[in-house]
Amino acid sequence: MDKIELIKRNVQEIVTEEQLIALLNQKENPSAYVGYEPSGKIHMGHVLTVNKLIDLQNAGFEIIVLLADVHAFLNKKGTMAEVREIADYNKECFIALGLDANKTKFVYGSDFQLDSEYMLNVLRLTSTTSLKRAKRSMDEVGRQMDDPKVSQMVYPIMQAIDIAMLNVDLAVGGIDQRKIHMLAREGLPNLGFKSPICVHTPILLGLDGSKMASSKDNYISVDDTEEDIVRKMKKAFCPVGQVDDNPVLSLFKYHIFPRYDEIIFNRPEKYGGNIECKSYNELEGLFQSEELHPMDLKNGAVKYMNLLLNPVRDLLK
Repeated sequence: MDKIELIKRNVQEIVTEEQLIALLNQKENPSAYVGYEPSGKIHMGHVLTVNKLIDLQNAGFEIIVLLADVHAFLNKKGTMAEVREIADYNKECFIALGLDANKTKFVYGSDFQLDSEYMLNVLRLTSTTSLKRAKRSMDEVGRQMDDPKVSQMVYPIMQAIDIAMLNVDLAVGGIDQRKIHMLAREGLPNLGFKSPICVHTPILLGLDGSKMASSKDNYISVDDTEEDIVRKMKKAFCPVGQVDDNPVLSLFKYHIFPRYDEIIFNRPEKYGGNIECKSYNELEGLFQSEELHPMDLKNGAVKYMNLLLNPVRDLLK
């Protein structure tokens, strides 16, 4: 797989692909970043962007991970000490999930976001950004606010300035980050900074087929036990032969096949014996034709998700 195909794998959008190709032709080791707000559990939605960082790393990018402790503090996720502790844990989890620690630069927001130069650039961008646009950017990442605080309005402005001050070529995020990234692309050149290329990953459904939510317990987190995953997969939405909006198939597409060249579904001989798949498209075809039963698909997901998460579990021991 060439660099472009590797970067495009499992992404929803690249803004713009032409700029990405030009960057790869002009720069031997371009830089890419993603920011993570240290709050709550790391689930497979977060891991989707980690997977993309690994792809970018394999494509020759220098990777910067922003552990956004100041952002989390402003978004009322705990004291600075509490969010810093979570940030440290997040860092170890990302390394256990496959990011090369020797080739990844981890940066805490508090290392530079309180400096005068940073704050001056935040104020400069606020002077050209409407309150309506700032609120809309925040709403898009799931923070519907009846009574928003000023700190929460500054959040997307800071995220744009993060891109500028870290001097990255490319920003990675879920598609819910799009409006913030577009604010950065349009606003940063007016401040004398380059406009970032943006790579957006899709937002995946929860295991029950609805939006992921902690209250529903409908997602896999990196600290789930093997028993937790068995329990969650038994309840997962997985209609016979349905490939669209199937959260179990999504685990294979976005998390399992990017890490394994071949998937083996173990089945008793009376049910046809084992099935081997060498690509996601092959798996989708087998499931759609009903050659592979939902229970076999779920059992395979349990097997490979546990293999994927074992390094994180070892970290937690």
